[in-house]
Amino acid sequence: MTAAAGATMAGGPDAGAGGPLAVVCGGGRLPGTVAAVVVASGRDVVLFPIRGWADPAVVAPFRHHWIALATYGRLVRLMRQEGCRDLVFIGGAVRPALSELRLDWGTVRVLPRVARAFRGGDDHLLSGVARIFEDDGFRLRGAHEVAPDILVGEGPLGRRTPSARDAADVAFGLGLLAAQSPFDVGQAVVVAERRVLAVEAAEGTDGMLARVAALRAEGRIRTPAGVGVLVKAPKIGQDHRLDLPTIGPQTVDGVARAGLAGLAVVAGSVLVADPQEVARRAEAAGLFAVGVTPPPEGS
Repeated sequence: MTAAAGATMAGGPDAGAGGPLAVVCGGGRLPGTVAAVVVASGRDVVLFPIRGWADPAVVAPFRHHWIALATYGRLVRLMRQEGCRDLVFIGGAVRPALSELRLDWGTVRVLPRVARAFRGGDDHLLSGVARIFEDDGFRLRGAHEVAPDILVGEGPLGRRTPSARDAADVAFGLGLLAAQSPFDVGQAVVVAERRVLAVEAAEGTDGMLARVAALRAEGRIRTPAGVGVLVKAPKIGQDHRLDLPTIGPQTVDGVARAGLAGLAVVAGSVLVADPQEVARRAEAAGLFAVGVTPPPEGS
C-alpha cells in the first residue's frame, strides 16, 4: 500500500460524496486517468489493482491495495476499512474460466451467484457481479460519471475527417453492431466498402486489428490500404457503468497496421485514454479518429 501523492483540489461535483471512491483496476492507462480526474475534482480515491492485470506504474501514485482475482471477501473488507461506498471498475481484463479462480471465503459465500453469472456473455457476467456488490451495500458508478472528460465527444480528434466512402462504412458498421447486440458478442467491427472484414469477439479490439493486419499480409484482404474503418459502439441495453468501449493510442497504432482509413466511435459512449496522444498519432499516421452520433434505435 502507498499513500496518494499530492493535495486534492476542492469543489468538484463528486467531492466527498460517499467517502473515497474505490477504483477496481484492470490493465492499461485508464485506471490512473480516472483516479487523477477524481482527485482533481476534490474527492479521495483508493485503488484496488488486480494482480496480473493492473500496471504497477499506473497505480503507484495513488493509495492502493493489491488484490487477487476472486478474493471478494478481501476486497469488501478493505473497501469498508477505507470508508468507500462508491466503486468503479475500469481497465482491461481477460475473462477467466470459473475453474481458474482461487477463492477466499467471501467469494465462497457468493459462489452460486458467481457461477450463474458465468453462464452467459460478458454483459451477463458483469451485471451479475455488480448485483453482488450492490446487495452488500456498495454503489456502482460508471467511470464516465465520475470522470466525464474521458468520454469521446462528437467530431474529430485532430484535423482529419472521414470521406463520404468512410462515412458509409461507419454507418454500415454501426448498423451491424446494433443488430448483433442481443447476442452479447463484441463492441467493434472492421468494415471496408460495406464488406465486413472482422467482428470483435474474445480477442478484443487490439487482437481483432492484428488479425486484419495478418489477413492483409497474407493476401486474404485485397482492398487497398487506406480503405476501411474501425467502428466501436456499446451494445444496445448495455449497463454503461460496467464496460464502455475504450480507445487509446494503441488503438490508433492497430488501425494503422491494419491499413485502414481511420476509426469512428459513438460520441458520449466511448472512453478515451490520452485523447491528445490519440489525435497526434492519428495525424502522424494520416488517419481520422472521430466521435459520431448513431442513428436512432430501430431506424
